[in-house]
Amino acid sequence: MKSIILILLPILLLNCKELILPIKSTESYDLQKALLGKKLFFDKRLSKDNTISCASCHDLEKGGDDNRDFSLGVNNKKGEVNSPTVFNSRYNFTQFWNGRARDLKEQVSGPIHNPVEMGSSLDEALEKLKKDDYYNKQFKIVFKDGLTKKNLVDAIAEFEGALITPDSKFDRYLKGDKKALSKDELEGYKLFKQNGCISCHNGINIGGNLFQKMGILKEYKSKVGNLGRYEVTKDIEDKNYFKVPTLRNINKTAPYFHDASAKTLEDAVAIMIEYQLGMQASKDEIDKIVKFLKTLDGKKPEILDKK
Repeated sequence: MKSIILILLPILLLNCKELILPIKSTESYDLQKALLGKKLFFDKRLSKDNTISCASCHDLEKGGDDNRDFSLGVNNKKGEVNSPTVFNSRYNFTQFWNGRARDLKEQVSGPIHNPVEMGSSLDEALEKLKKDDYYNKQFKIVFKDGLTKKNLVDAIAEFEGALITPDSKFDRYLKGDKKALSKDELEGYKLFKQNGCISCHNGINIGGNLFQKMGILKEYKSKVGNLGRYEVTKDIEDKNYFKVPTLRNINKTAPYFHDASAKTLEDAVAIMIEYQLGMQASKDEIDKIVKFLKTLDGKKPEILDKK
């Protein structure tokens, strides 16, 4: 039933107002707390063997992911799903492909405790950081109760929430600059809407605001065993449902899908149109949609230049 509703949704939406919102040029956050979280984000002591940081899987100089099929954790253990971008994650309605974390604060401790990722615990990480004079001093400045597990998580989440990428070409178009997009890019956007892509990829993050089945109109044979939302709810109706990923900066985050099976944007678009929409797209249509998707690259987050 959920899939049927979402198949019909594009028809209902065709005559509606704009369904994608631009990112604000700035978002409010606590700068001191975010800068403390920034240092923690790059600190490998959060992992059991001091080899993996948050930045190991989320390269902030690229697309906010690591461009691997599956990330490598402690002892070179390989992850089971493709690492999503951390950029603009504040706009996601849940975190992780299966939505097991309600928000960024809940998300932070997941990789730290995951035996395949950091293989540690908040208690273990805290004991290491308490030996660092810098952290002891800074946490006392930022938090009344100093360095605690709760505050460690809070600081990292504050930094992640500051990682927005505003002012893409498409954002400028949405704000009224009708010359921001070329003819082919605009045609790609029209195809994106007409083909129904926008039924799942909408809102400020152009995704990240609902779960959807991978393979609505044609069975999709995943390259990994992960069953998505089912692994959280154990509801058979949730098998192969995943959080719809953001399309922002999608040009920088190959490979694509939870199983990393699409290596290029062209592949990803063709597969989505075939398996989700039940159609075969022409090369010209795919090329124009890809040109549109490349207009979603935003500016580097301001917090990365602050010290």
